[in-house]
Amino acid sequence: MADETEPDPTRAPEGDWARPDLSRLARTGDPEVVYGAGKTPAQIEQLLVRLQDAHPDRAILATRLSPQALEHLAGLLPDAVLDEVGRTAVLGPLPAPVGTVAVIAAGTSDLPVAEEAATTLRVYGAGVRRITDVGVAGLHRILDARPEFVDADALIVIAGMEGALPSVVGGLSGTPLIAVPTSVGYGASFGGLAALLGMLNSCAPGVVVSNIDNGFSAAVHAARIARAARGRN
Repeated sequence: MADETEPDPTRAPEGDWARPDLSRLARTGDPEVVYGAGKTPAQIEQLLVRLQDAHPDRAILATRLSPQALEHLAGLLPDAVLDEVGRTAVLGPLPAPVGTVAVIAAGTSDLPVAEEAATTLRVYGAGVRRITDVGVAGLHRILDARPEFVDADALIVIAGMEGALPSVVGGLSGTPLIAVPTSVGYGASFGGLAALLGMLNSCAPGVVVSNIDNGFSAAVHAARIARAARGRN
């Protein structure tokens, strides 16, 4: 029999290892998000529970979850909605969607970032419309998809390689556009740096750029645009 005084390895230690920002909802309209990278599965679980207890009527999001963290949460938080592709977990009720954001991904290799963005949009109260595999190597695909995104309140355009897709979409629509470079690509893409520089140098006006693989930040911005466009902050 194990010594009852020994700590449970599946639980995070007690103490001041984290200080959840419980007032963020009042300040910004959205509760704090748990960034999972670098945290143990038990720490992620405890933060999700603490934040959800503080905001029982709002969904709480955890991002960048390892397979071990997803497995841990599946066993201990059966009500959490887990996404292995986007590496996210959501605990609690989603808000009613306000407005629509189109998430446009150049290729299926960009889906982890696209799924992170889509989940974040739902947590932050926006409707989601997915458009996938419309990269510039087959330019007709994004031209054919134009009717699916021109009426959206905001666009998130995700691409790796040379990062050209946001410039093309920015020339097809005047909708606010957040470009997201991904780390998809061969050696000279430098882990997404080539796509990032390409997007920062876009000749299409109105394109703003998030960090490499940062679908979360792009989605927060896009959701706030959609909510504001429909008259709710």
